[in-house]
Amino acid sequence: MPADIAARLDQVRARIRRAAESCGRDPASVRLVAVAKTFPAGHVRRAAAAGATDVGENYIQEAREKVEALSGLGLRWHFIGHLQRNKAGQAVRLFDLIHTVDSARLGAEIDRAAARMGKRQDVLVQVNVAGEATKSGVAPDEVAPLVRELSAMGALRVRGLMTMPPFFDEPERVRPFFAELRRIAERIRALGLPNAGMDELSMGMTGDFEAAIAEGATLVRVGTAIFGGRS
Repeated sequence: MPADIAARLDQVRARIRRAAESCGRDPASVRLVAVAKTFPAGHVRRAAAAGATDVGENYIQEAREKVEALSGLGLRWHFIGHLQRNKAGQAVRLFDLIHTVDSARLGAEIDRAAARMGKRQDVLVQVNVAGEATKSGVAPDEVAPLVRELSAMGALRVRGLMTMPPFFDEPERVRPFFAELRRIAERIRALGLPNAGMDELSMGMTGDFEAAIAEGATLVRVGTAIFGGRS
């Protein structure tokens, strides 16, 4: 499997390029986050050697070991899992972008930790567009009030939104959920809130990222298509 990582990465990049060009977007406007959950640091090192620059992790402890082992590679690290408030400080120390802020209380913990470290922490607000009980994220009508609260925190910078839509075998069935996240971002952008840009839309994974790109994704989170299936 490790020997295939470079080839798989090239295939994903080609898919991103085709998807972007097909809807008139610059492929450079879409960043690939290689999701390395459960895969060892060696796999990430191979992906980095093949040109990967952004890596996504779901678990703090697993990520800490990889960040330390690969500290010299200049990677950008993304936290994409559910974040508990008591681990906010560790997340701030390890990650460039936290995708999964879903409450003002979590935002306040991140803000305090970042202030202590003298860091400006970039975050995304996670939106549960479909209202699924099994997934984290705020409801669509709660996004603007939450972003307003977060925008007043001095050590946070809201960069945009993230979502995990329902799973469908047909990617086009997921597209309306991606479109809804884009519309939410547009409404919040129109509010002109300070310290709250809507430049990033984190949406789309291995099976549906082309549909996400068609609806404006700037960050696609891809693991299986790069590293293979998880045991």
